[in-house]
Amino acid sequence: MITVERREQIRRAYHIEHKSIRQIARELHVSRKTVDAALRSAEAATYTLTAPRSAPVLGPYRDRIAAMLAENAQLPPKQRQTSHTMFVRLWAEGYRGSESNVRTFLAQLRRDQHKPKLFLPLEFDPGTDAQVDWGEADVIMQGVQQTVQIFVMRLCYSRKIFIRAYPTQKQESFFDGHVHAFHHFQGVPHRLSYDNLATAVKKVLAGHRRAEQDAFLVFRSHYLFDSFFCTVGEGHEKGGVEHGVGFGRRNFMVPLREAESFADLNAQLLQRCQEDDARRVDRQPTTIGDAWRQEQPLLRPLPAYDLPCCVQRIATLTPYSQVVFETNRYSVPVDQAARHLTLKAFPFVVEILHHERVLATHPRCYQREQDLVDPLHYLPLLEQRPAAFDHAIPIRRWRAGWPLAYTRLLFRLRERWPDGHGVREFVRVLRLLSTYPADLLTQAIEQALGFGCVDLAGVQLCLHHLAHPDQPPVILDLSHRPQLSTIGTQAIDLAAYDTFLSGGS
Repeated sequence: MITVERREQIRRAYHIEHKSIRQIARELHVSRKTVDAALRSAEAATYTLTAPRSAPVLGPYRDRIAAMLAENAQLPPKQRQTSHTMFVRLWAEGYRGSESNVRTFLAQLRRDQHKPKLFLPLEFDPGTDAQVDWGEADVIMQGVQQTVQIFVMRLCYSRKIFIRAYPTQKQESFFDGHVHAFHHFQGVPHRLSYDNLATAVKKVLAGHRRAEQDAFLVFRSHYLFDSFFCTVGEGHEKGGVEHGVGFGRRNFMVPLREAESFADLNAQLLQRCQEDDARRVDRQPTTIGDAWRQEQPLLRPLPAYDLPCCVQRIATLTPYSQVVFETNRYSVPVDQAARHLTLKAFPFVVEILHHERVLATHPRCYQREQDLVDPLHYLPLLEQRPAAFDHAIPIRRWRAGWPLAYTRLLFRLRERWPDGHGVREFVRVLRLLSTYPADLLTQAIEQALGFGCVDLAGVQLCLHHLAHPDQPPVILDLSHRPQLSTIGTQAIDLAAYDTFLSGGS
């Protein structure tokens, strides 16, 4: 078979230089048939079989292999025969050819039987549709690589995307993602499409009908959107957000994002979502941001208030002033505790309430059998029982990292009152943390230690001066007491104090 270059050389010699076929064949050392073929077409000839290749060994078994492949399609996916298994069966039935020939024939059959899935191009009206999905991504949180769950919502018309990270895909995270997405889009789409996720679907019925979870029905009713659930196993029915999950992971989270907390990570992701508005999607005339500005007025308005995205439980207080949720123990202030309390678990925070009044707030823990203790919750009890101070778990854990000024103050107070009153006075100082910031109290304690006024009153005085540095001293008005008006202006003889030093002689 001649090359494309030689074919061009033959055609130029004949058509431009007007050489004969015989001369061209002689000069280029090719046959006349080759010259004739080059003159008939400038394209390289493709080799085709005039008849199928003979397969004397495999031929008698082709129908059997096809039957085995059809039988394979009816088996459960995890129990289907491999090409090697089929070869072993054929060998037992008398086939003596090579395994590679069987594999090649099976691959050809599979290609012939496989029909590519075709999809329709879709178009959506502004404001009508959005799609929701979950995905996973790795991040570096406080220096440690971990997997987070990413909630993704995408408007179908403008392609505007919202991504937010959570520790889990629990229902409260699912709802919280919706609320933040609605605020990001400045409105609620008329219809949202989902997979058949358990946080929304109680039972799959016929077709696209679903028995929805009660909490999801309440949430949907509050924000007034309709739901659409894809056919089981047919995620392409919401292909826009399926692509959005992959797009967000590849473009928003590569290289691995580094963050100190979920709040930090979600602030970074929100910024990337806003920057994505400047992108123009292929075959679209405008940017995502411009398309969203056309779509936003057609979204449903946000309700007057947001539903709290939390799980609510009635909790019983333990003897250690804690409530238990998902095996973890959260502390409650001992001076406000009640036997039965309400616990609200949000994606990142746990609130403990009594008659709608929040008693305690803790970061939510997703580990197991952990104690989440605020030492301030136990200070009133320690004030009553100072002997337990050194062994109380809340204090021992806090003491490992509290400021050096606290340790110095405790030492001075115990030195001054070794009978337990010193610890009690120290606890009273610590209770000032319920009113003043920790850094301000630390400064006040350092000042009090420097001035030598080592007690609660001294620390309170220093706190007052630090908290109100520009407040002028109060001038006493004595206009209605003229007999006292000369007080404070009299000359003082400081030598009189020497009598105290000499014993009064």
